[in-house]
Amino acid sequence: MTEDFAGQNKPVPPEQTEQPTAGRGFSTLSVHGGEAHSKPLDAITDPIVCSSTYTFRDTQSVIDFIEQGQQREEYGRYGNPNERVVERKLAALEGGEEAVVFSSGMAAIVGLLMAKLNAGDEIVFFDQCYHRSREFCYKHLARFGVITHQVPTGDFDAMEAAITPRTKMLVSESPTNPQLTCIDLEQFVALGKAHEVETLIDATLATPYNFRPLEFGVDYVLHSATKYLGGHNDLLAGCIVGSHEKLEDVRNLRGIMGGINSPHNLYLLQRGLKTFELRMERHNQNGLAVARFLQDHPRVERVYYPGLESHPTHEIAKRTMRGYGGLITFLLKDADWRQTADVVDRVRLARIGPSLGGVETLIEQPLVMSYYTCTPEQRQQFGIPDNMIRLACGIENTQDLIEDLQQALDD
Repeated sequence: MTEDFAGQNKPVPPEQTEQPTAGRGFSTLSVHGGEAHSKPLDAITDPIVCSSTYTFRDTQSVIDFIEQGQQREEYGRYGNPNERVVERKLAALEGGEEAVVFSSGMAAIVGLLMAKLNAGDEIVFFDQCYHRSREFCYKHLARFGVITHQVPTGDFDAMEAAITPRTKMLVSESPTNPQLTCIDLEQFVALGKAHEVETLIDATLATPYNFRPLEFGVDYVLHSATKYLGGHNDLLAGCIVGSHEKLEDVRNLRGIMGGINSPHNLYLLQRGLKTFELRMERHNQNGLAVARFLQDHPRVERVYYPGLESHPTHEIAKRTMRGYGGLITFLLKDADWRQTADVVDRVRLARIGPSLGGVETLIEQPLVMSYYTCTPEQRQQFGIPDNMIRLACGIENTQDLIEDLQQALDD
């Protein structure tokens, strides 16, 4: 879409506006995917369009827009030029037909489930998952008559047993948070198809660079773009990627609910994506090197990282992933929660914080950061022991991260 200087947005065939990216490498997609070759004012970057309202030249223009379904903007809650560029870029990176961007990862999963589920419907979750996703389903979807079943992660017999004629969606993360379990997507998709149930994978921890669930036949892929996609700990965003047909009602509901991003935020996300492959290569490098260091340290009881041969789902990860990301979870040997907190407090380079995927390394103790108000029984049910630490490696030099952990563990 381009704009003439009379102020009218004109629909232009996509092949004339977008850079040719078919068959291109990942960084080429990150830089050029979804973008027009020639942009307004001959700028190399897309201008930030700070407008909540888009005007029409005359009444007939409004009628043409409605009757012809013209691809132009009308009102900011329904779309923004910056948003459309980012959505096309994310779809290209994920290998999907379409992406719908939301104001956060949680807004994305809430928007999808609200669009797809009705009272009396059921969904089945694997139990290793982001605690807010679980909370939304059990506490809030339940108020609207939607039932959520949770089964042990990776147990496909239990998942199949939980499916009923009312089941509408199977949901999992891969890798999961924080245990980093990888899901056998062939089984996951086959189970959904056998029962005519749609499938959703939250691939935030993997990213499209390391893992592309749509290629396995998954219906929807969810990302918290706040993490690796944005990459700089300076924005909130989320997206759902899938087919145009399946996402049409999701986009329509987003227009009603208003879970959108500001133009400035979308600009930051588009800029962050430019260096996506370069950042992911360093995240992958740091994650594997630090995980191997921790595995060999005498104070560490166990390391959860799918790139390690010791991880229970390493073979699945090796078969389905390009790299394993920067997130590592580990347990301290013979440590209570306070001794674990002491190690977290002694790190000097990593910052204590609840997120991941940015250029800065973050560290946290899940018991304190996310599960402090839970009972010990609940934490045990969710697989959150007192001696667990979650480390999100940034893009710093590998040896500096290792030396920082060394001094914290040896102090």
